[in-house]
Amino acid sequence: MNKLLLGRFPVEKSALFVCDMQEKFASGIKYFPQIVANSKKLLESAKIMDIPVVYTEQYPKGLGHTVPELNITEYSKDKFEKLQFSMMTPELMKHLKGELKHVNTVVLCGIETHACIRHTAIDLIDQGFNVHVVVDACSSRTMVDRKYALKAIERMGANLTTTESAIFGYAPDAGHPKFRMLRELLLQPSADTGL
Repeated sequence: MNKLLLGRFPVEKSALFVCDMQEKFASGIKYFPQIVANSKKLLESAKIMDIPVVYTEQYPKGLGHTVPELNITEYSKDKFEKLQFSMMTPELMKHLKGELKHVNTVVLCGIETHACIRHTAIDLIDQGFNVHVVVDACSSRTMVDRKYALKAIERMGANLTTTESAIFGYAPDAGHPKFRMLRELLLQPSADTGL
């Protein structure tokens, strides 16, 4: 069996990608506040585990910046603006080959599932990355687009996971020195996103 499909999260080789969680999308995306809440948990877990974070903004001049609830500005050197659907801009790919050359696993969240998440998953898988799409931290304007995009993404070879499962994946042993901090994030159940 292909070891990439086992669903492991090698912390030392992982990065969290947050796609286009911008202000202008807030009113049109299904379960947007819940998607933001779950993405925030993923960001907090990445910080605990020292996992690099990369994020994109789709045409921020017109669509605004990442919602302040995510408090993502500390990663401003890892922010990439884009016009294309995929996060894999030439600048981000250069970043992956440089500062993040150790990364072979990407945990992916954001919007929209059937557009930017799907295209990013295609590009990452095509380049040999182990991709984990966090289904309760991704959404679209319609549940139909979201549902069938997730099916397509899974057929491509990505692992579908949840916020809680991803966080447990970072420290699959309760004896891990940082497990207690991760567990604190999980005391409140992840927000329900209609799946």
